[in-house]
Amino acid sequence: MDDKCAQDGICTWLYQQTNWGWLQDGYFLLANPVRIILIIVLAIIARAMLNHAINKVVDRTAEGKIPGFLRPLKARMPGNGNGLFPERRVQRAAAIGSLLKSFVTVIVFSIAFLMVLDLFGFNLAPVLTSLGIAGVALGFGAQTLVKDLIAGLFMLLEDQYGVGDVIDTGEAVGVVESVGLRTVTIRDARGVLWYVRNGEIIRIGNKSQGWAQLLIDIPIGFAPVDEATRVLREAVDTYANDPEHAAEFLEPPNVLGIEQLTVDGVMVRITCKTSSDKQWDIQRELRRRLMEALEVSGITAQIQAARLARPPVRQDGGAQP
Repeated sequence: MDDKCAQDGICTWLYQQTNWGWLQDGYFLLANPVRIILIIVLAIIARAMLNHAINKVVDRTAEGKIPGFLRPLKARMPGNGNGLFPERRVQRAAAIGSLLKSFVTVIVFSIAFLMVLDLFGFNLAPVLTSLGIAGVALGFGAQTLVKDLIAGLFMLLEDQYGVGDVIDTGEAVGVVESVGLRTVTIRDARGVLWYVRNGEIIRIGNKSQGWAQLLIDIPIGFAPVDEATRVLREAVDTYANDPEHAAEFLEPPNVLGIEQLTVDGVMVRITCKTSSDKQWDIQRELRRRLMEALEVSGITAQIQAARLARPPVRQDGGAQP
């Protein structure tokens, strides 16, 4: 029995049982292809089992049974439940599932490839060292891409924003049209489509998650503050108590009073807490009703008369004689 067969446990056992001399030369011609096929089959089976487990997690997430590692950070806080919409939840689970399955595929077949190289007698230490050096060089050369991908991964895991959300990235403000690991596309109010790299986003303001607090400042000039406040409060209460709109308010609107005093008069602030998807419609309608109430009460006419009666202002800031 030669040294090569003696180093293999199966070959040694077969030689001892059969005492076939040809086994020393023919064993490895037959055994290595079988081993390669076995490695590939086991890799395919392992990948299928892991993908099946990932699909089960994705399906449970789509049904609302979100495991801890897929749950957004805000949903893990005490007293917070799963506030994601079903479509948003399904999209997010599918994206994370696709990412995990790609990662599993790369890892499983990379291990299988290294095992096959080992069968052919390759020294894996230099191979792994070369791959490590290549990975470091690639990391330095493509560090911007790596930064974007890592930022996109954490954005996806933490559910910072999704398709349909209105977000403020600092440079671009608008509706999210698509989300990727490298970039996010935002359509602003003018219809411009912005492509923003995830790694370049320092902060995100999401205007579509949870609730919204509206701050509306109404100028009343130098009209009587008590009278104007009463008129505004009646208009706000009428709108909030309207059966068609009552469900849109999470808390009753509130007229806070004087917010600012300028050379043009007084600014009165109104606040109200609404759902995020209705905030812009409510704000426009509430402004219309408030201005209409001031006009009906005659306060708007008083404001205009006061402005016409005010003497013009000189360039140095004083009133002209």
